[in-house]
Amino acid sequence: MVTREELKGRWNEVKGRLQEQWGQLTDDDLQQFRGSTNELIGVIQQKTGATQKEIESFLTDVVSQGETVAARVNEVASRYAGEASDYAKENYDRVAAVTSDFSKQLAHSVRSRPAESMVIAFGIGLAAGALCFMGRRR
Repeated sequence: MVTREELKGRWNEVKGRLQEQWGQLTDDDLQQFRGSTNELIGVIQQKTGATQKEIESFLTDVVSQGETVAARVNEVASRYAGEASDYAKENYDRVAAVTSDFSKQLAHSVRSRPAESMVIAFGIGLAAGALCFMGRRR
């Protein structure tokens, strides 16, 4: 039989499935459930005329289906997490190679043309300073 904790943990799902199964159950009827499986079964029996065994079987099926769905969700999430990790690693390696090439080219340019590199760095510093100054004035 379904435990109180299982019902409470999946109450919204169980409540919706109960109302699908037995349309005459209202939210007010189901609010009478105070955590006791026996109370819930009693309310459903009174309202629907279903047998205790039928209700217990239905509740067990709903809870076990929820566990199956949760297990599938975890499985799919785990697979996608692994794929995302592989994708991130591949792209990290690609970006690392590109930036390594760029830094080698930059170092070569600075060594071969030091004066021009200093002028460019000075110009970039002035532009950055002007942007900061303009940002503070607003």
